[in-house]
Amino acid sequence: MKPLSRCRLYTFVDTGYLDGRNPVDLARMLCDSGSDLVQLRAKGAEPDRVKELAASILPVCHAAGVGFVINDHPRLALQLGAPICHLGQEDFFDAGYTSADQVRGCPKEMLLGLSTHAPEQAKRALRTAPDYLAIGPIYATPTKPGRAPVTLEYVRWAQRHVAVPWFAIGGINLDNLDEVLDAGARRICVVSAILRADDPAAACAAFRRRMDQFD
Repeated sequence: MKPLSRCRLYTFVDTGYLDGRNPVDLARMLCDSGSDLVQLRAKGAEPDRVKELAASILPVCHAAGVGFVINDHPRLALQLGAPICHLGQEDFFDAGYTSADQVRGCPKEMLLGLSTHAPEQAKRALRTAPDYLAIGPIYATPTKPGRAPVTLEYVRWAQRHVAVPWFAIGGINLDNLDEVLDAGARRICVVSAILRADDPAAACAAFRRRMDQFD
């Protein structure tokens, strides 16, 4: 997989958005259509089901040179040899972690990303030395119901203050992508704008082209 600093398009196999599709086929489509990273997000799924899904998707991403991210399950990520794990604020801090090395191992066995929703959360997260941050939700999004959007002001703040790779997330689509990029984002996460598109492969490829055009 590419170094995180060179990853730009971060996509998802979200079990809430499968709509009857095979998750392995979906992962392969995302890899083939320009994703740099693919996250398995399986909120509410039993651990055995998450393990089954992750074990089937990991080799697809590995063969494509795409980073595979497991959400919410750091021990499972270590067990399967996934290259990246992602945790939310509660999953990290409320679990008692104070250093990213407590999750990813020391020496490092995988990379760790943390979600943040405000500058103070980002500052707190950065003190734990994660490998990347997610910044959002930029716009209202069904993947985070009830959470107020953080707006482009948080993107502008991150552009000035966050030195590790960071990804803008939340409600980003092809209509508002340019304003997110203009605000300073160079890496984005996309969920519904791809998974709910009439042609997800074409939508993913369109995001990839736009990201590649933007310097």
